Amino acid sequence: MRVAIGVEYDGHGFHGWQRLGKAAETGPGSVQAALENALSRVAAHPVVTTCAGRTDAGVHARCQVVHFDTDAVRTPRAWMLGTTAHLPPAVCVRWAQPVSDDFSARFSARARHYRYRLINRPVRPALHRQYLSWELRPLDADAMHRAAQALLGEQDFSAFRTVHCQAPHARRDLQRIAVKRDGDEVIVEVQANAFLHHMVRNIVGSLLVVGAGEQPEAWIGELLAGRDRSVAGPTAPAAGLVFLGPLYPPEWALPAEVTLTP
Repeated sequence: MRVAIGVEYDGHGFHGWQRLGKAAETGPGSVQAALENALSRVAAHPVVTTCAGRTDAGVHARCQVVHFDTDAVRTPRAWMLGTTAHLPPAVCVRWAQPVSDDFSARFSARARHYRYRLINRPVRPALHRQYLSWELRPLDADAMHRAAQALLGEQDFSAFRTVHCQAPHARRDLQRIAVKRDGDEVIVEVQANAFLHHMVRNIVGSLLVVGAGEQPEAWIGELLAGRDRSVAGPTAPAAGLVFLGPLYPPEWALPAEVTLTP
């Protein structure tokens, strides 16, 4: 049986999603290792998981989708509550359901979306600081939004990938990006078919340069065309980034939050 689950986690203190070697899985370890350990206890056999998209150290997830195969017969409620009972407080399973053997948490997804939140004021945050980045320079969120629209469509995002990115190419289809202000917060939401390593944080870092008035709005389009990471903005801190989750076609009958709307 193949089972899909929705996993929520606070990435603070983890090395990221991906399981590390046994020697490296000390201290906080990875989210994947913690999850596989918990699932294996419920299944009573070793469980290996596949996720929709890896997240870096310090990045959070509202609904990471994961699938695994098992011979164990358990109800969705048992997978959800039993697994959560064996997880650290920073991780929980929000839902579970059986899926067909041809479902893949990674390859069946048609899009992924992220939200980046930062507080824009002279003083750093005290409350919710593990979920917020901080920028003391006044930001023009409207200018950031206008500049970001140059990134829409299927394009080469070499200017926004880390040098450690292992993807075979940098072409991605960025389907939606929006920047808005809500009081002291500036929020960036972005959706694409897939993302490169550090792509969202690198985009945000460059948009901050525009928002602070250090570069014109047209600069973002110039960076994209130039494909040179070395001249783009800095990588924004991980704390403000949340993986909202992947999106799947309706035929998979997954929960609404991870299903594409017609």
